[in-house]
This record gives sequence, C-alpha cells and structure tokens, in this order.
Amino acid sequence: MPEKHYYEQLNYTNEYLIPYFKQYIDSFAGMKVLEIGCAEAGFLAAIKELGAEVYGIEISRERVNIAKEKNPGLKILVGDVSSKDLLNDIKDRFDFIVMREVIEHIPEKTETFRNLYGLLNEGGYLFMSFPPKYSPFAGHQQIARSFIKIIPYLHILPEGLLHWVARILKEKPGYVEEIKMNYSTGMAIGRYEKFIKEYKYSIVQKDHFLFRPIYKGRFGLPKIKLPGIPLIREFCTFGYEIFLKKD
Repeated sequence: MPEKHYYEQLNYTNEYLIPYFKQYIDSFAGMKVLEIGCAEAGFLAAIKELGAEVYGIEISRERVNIAKEKNPGLKILVGDVSSKDLLNDIKDRFDFIVMREVIEHIPEKTETFRNLYGLLNEGGYLFMSFPPKYSPFAGHQQIARSFIKIIPYLHILPEGLLHWVARILKEKPGYVEEIKMNYSTGMAIGRYEKFIKEYKYSIVQKDHFLFRPIYKGRFGLPKIKLPGIPLIREFCTFGYEIFLKKD
C-alpha cells in the first residue's frame, strides 16, 4: 500500500499538478518548496526533479521513513503544522507551499493558518485542496467493509443511528468514531475563505469539483467542475482547490 500511495502521488504530480502550476509559475528552478502533509513524498520527488529545493512536514513517522527510503536525502520534518513552535523549529521561509487533503484533519485551524502565513515569503504562492466539511464523503466513510462505504453524507447523521447501523453491518470497531472525528475537524469552504480574507491573500485560481482531478487515475473519471454557488458548493463539491498569492 505505501508503494501504491507513493506512485499515485508521483504520477498525479507529473500528470496534473505540474501542468496546473506552470500556468502561474514560470520555473521551479531555485524555488524553495514546502509540502505540508507530504506522506510518502511523491510530490516532492517530482518537484525536486525540476530544480526546486524541497522540504516536507509530515506527522506520521512511518510515512516519513518510507519517503526517505524512496528518496534518501529529502528534508522532511516529523511534526504538526498547527504547532505553536513550528516557526521556531523551521527557520527557512518558502516561495511555494502545497497542502493537499490535510487541512480537514487538523482541529487547530487558527494556528495552522498563522503558521502558513509565517512560513511563506512575500510574493509566494500557496496551493490548498480539500473535501468540504459537508460534502458527500467528507467523513471518509469509504473505509467501511460493507456497502455502507458508498452511502453519501453518513458523517452528518446522528452518532447513535450510525452506531446502530454499524453493529448490524458488523463494521470494524471505531468506524463511527473515525468518520465523526473527520466531520468534527472538517473545513467548510465559507470558513476557509474567511481565513483568506483575514490574511489578505490574493486568489489566483479557485475551482469546485464534482469529480476531482485525481479521480482520473483512481477511477478513470473525467474532472467535472461545479459553479461556486454558496449552498451548492458546500454540499455537492467533492474537492475544493485554490491557488493563492501572498501580497
């Protein structure tokens, strides 16, 4: 499984992310690039090949070990992006920060956005993506063993009802607690955009996806965008992507 994750990250970066970023960034040569939640570091490996100086932060030591096995010499800190000591622990500042499918798992949003702003150079870029809190599968219910994994909006249902269903379907212990935890830490688009205004980022590009770009590699599905209508975007967007600039 770790091998699969690494190569999915590598292929997705080469096939989608790099062409997307090159619309706004002329060259990665000499850029200092940080990925937060870098996992097995397939993204960092691909960007390094373009001449960037790369750095990662990952909370799982196991995943960091795998990343360094695949690419010895990568600079990866085992740490938490919401830590109050992060700006002291990392002395470098970066031209480009990438944070994909991470913010929805972090309880301390305020500390995280403070750290992101502090780590980014003036004129630098920030790319983030996440499934919105109220989107159909934001609870990650797809980890289930039974057919329940294809049922949308489970994470929004009452916890007592979910426990009853999980018992009937003989789901693994802790299943309900996990999807409810994902719901509790989730990030709504409206709340996210308040942070953007607070820190005065400029929006370079913003997209709401019904079918996220990564679905092409995973399921063979084409990417499909949705309009950014407030209520629709919160409940129907499977993936929110935004490319920002720090002025």
